[in-house]
Amino acid sequence: MTTVFINEQAYPINTIYCIGRSYVEHTHELGNQIPTEPLVFLKPNSSIVTGEILTLPNFSDNVHHETELVLLIGENKQIIAYTVGLDLTARDVQDTCKAKGLPWLKAKGFKGACWLGTFKPFKKRHYHLLLTVNDEIRQNDSTDKMMYSFDYLVDYLDNLYNIQAGDIIMTGSPKGVGRLEHGDDLSVGIDDDRYPLRVK
Repeated sequence: MTTVFINEQAYPINTIYCIGRSYVEHTHELGNQIPTEPLVFLKPNSSIVTGEILTLPNFSDNVHHETELVLLIGENKQIIAYTVGLDLTARDVQDTCKAKGLPWLKAKGFKGACWLGTFKPFKKRHYHLLLTVNDEIRQNDSTDKMMYSFDYLVDYLDNLYNIQAGDIIMTGSPKGVGRLEHGDDLSVGIDDDRYPLRVK
């Protein structure tokens, strides 16, 4: 289990809540309808990966990157830290599951489907997300375009699921998601922080 340290306090990561369709432009680029409430799905804890290597699953020919602000919940259900993350999505598998009315777990929860950067103390402000693939800018947007505020997402999830210390919220991806290929070099950024990654 991945453990995060904030001010020397250990937080083993618990439930991974993911918010889908939280940016209007991204919702439109995938041809989806704007939701009337947050679309929530989960990733298993075992999908978390850190470091500089992304491994694509062998059952998909179309894995997409989705760059997201990630929030960490502390005691008293407060947001205490943030980082940038990648919600890797086997888009072909997801499309098949959606067409058949099946859950998305295989498309969203495979090993390595949740890449996380380094958590830092949270400040309530807007964050800038950036992703380049082989030096080409793919995603370049701000969290001020999110349809839901940070506090709203926390309250919404808490009312339904009783969030706990160690839970993380992947807040959704802005426009520009796209396919990854073996050998791609990525740079994932949030504000001035950059993380170099390579697709295995």
